[in-house]
Amino acid sequence: FCIMAAPGKVAAFRLPPLPTIGEIIKLFRLKALKQLSQNFLLDLRLTDKIVKQAGELKNAHVCEVGPGPGGITRSILSAGVKQLLLIEKDARFIPGLQMLSEAAPGKVRIIHGDILTYKMEKAFPKHLKKDWEDEPPDIHIIGNLPFSVSTPLIIKWLENVSKRDGPFTYGRTQMTLTFQKEVGERLTANPGSNQRSRLSIMAQHLCTVENCFIIPGQAFVPKPEVDVAVVHFTPLVQPKIQQPFELVEKVVRSVFQFRRKYCFRGIETLFPENGRLKRTEQLMMTANVDPTLRPFQLSMSQFRNLCNAYRKMCDEDPSLFVYNYREELRQKKTTGSLLGSTGQPERTEEENQL
Repeated sequence: FCIMAAPGKVAAFRLPPLPTIGEIIKLFRLKALKQLSQNFLLDLRLTDKIVKQAGELKNAHVCEVGPGPGGITRSILSAGVKQLLLIEKDARFIPGLQMLSEAAPGKVRIIHGDILTYKMEKAFPKHLKKDWEDEPPDIHIIGNLPFSVSTPLIIKWLENVSKRDGPFTYGRTQMTLTFQKEVGERLTANPGSNQRSRLSIMAQHLCTVENCFIIPGQAFVPKPEVDVAVVHFTPLVQPKIQQPFELVEKVVRSVFQFRRKYCFRGIETLFPENGRLKRTEQLMMTANVDPTLRPFQLSMSQFRNLCNAYRKMCDEDPSLFVYNYREELRQKKTTGSLLGSTGQPERTEEENQL
C-alpha cells in the first residue's frame, strides 16, 4: 500500500508490517540446502546496502535472481520500484514470496523456474528498450547468487552482453550480484595481480566492473566458509575486444590454461601439433606480445591483439577455429593405449576370446 504524501510531494511506498525474515524461515520451515549452496542474508541493513549499489531504483523495473526467503526483495520494494520480477528455482520459497507479493499489490511477479534457462528477452515491457549507445535502460538485475551457479551464470550473461540478447535486448542493463570473495577479486583483478584470470578478461572487456563492498561470512545463515563480494556491472558501449564472444573466450581460456608458465605455452594449444611452433611464433609476433610474460601479466590491449591476430589466421584457415587441443590429447592417449609393447595395436576383448 501507499502512505498518503503531503501536498506537492510524491507518495513513498512502504511495506506494511510483516513477519521478519527469521520468522518467515520458521513459519515455512525453510532450511538452506548445502547441495544448492544456499545462504540466507537476514540483516536488512545489509540488504538495503546491496540494493543501494544498484543505483536509483525509483519507478524502475527490477529482476531479482534467487530471492530465497525475501530479504533483498523487501529492500528492493522499499526502494520504490515500479515492477519486480522474482525468479526462484526452489519451490519451498514461493509461499513466503507470495506473502510479499500480496503486501505490494500489482508490483511483484513470481516465476518458479531456473534463471539459467529462463528467457529474459521477454521479461520486461518493450517500451523500456533503449539503443545500445544510450544511457542504460531503467532495468536492473539484482541477486544474492548461490556460489554453485554464480560463475556459469555470469559467463552466460557476459555472452548475452556480447550478442546484445537476453536481458541486454533492452540495452545496457545493469547488474548487481554477489559472488564468493575470491570470484569478486578475479572479476576486478588488474594485470599483474595473482587473481587475474579468464574471468577478469571476459568481464572487463565487456563491462565496467566494480567490486562494491565485502559482506563477512558470519552475516549469512548458515555461515559460509568464505566472505562475499557485491559486484556491479555496467555493459560498455564498445567492447574492448571487438571479436565474437566464442573466439575471445577460446583465446583467453587457452592463454590461462597454464597460468604459471610463460604465455606462449597456453597459446600453443590453439594450434594442431603439426606446425604448432611456427604458428605460435607467427601469432605472437603479429600480436607483438612477449612470449615470456605470464598469462596474468598480459594487458587488455595485448589480449585484443592476440584475438585480432588469431581471427586473421582463422579467416585464412577456417579449420583452426574448430581445432580442440584436449580432443587431440584424448585421441593420442586412446591411440597410445591401443598399442601394445610390440608397437602393434592391442587385441580387442572379442579377438582375445576368439
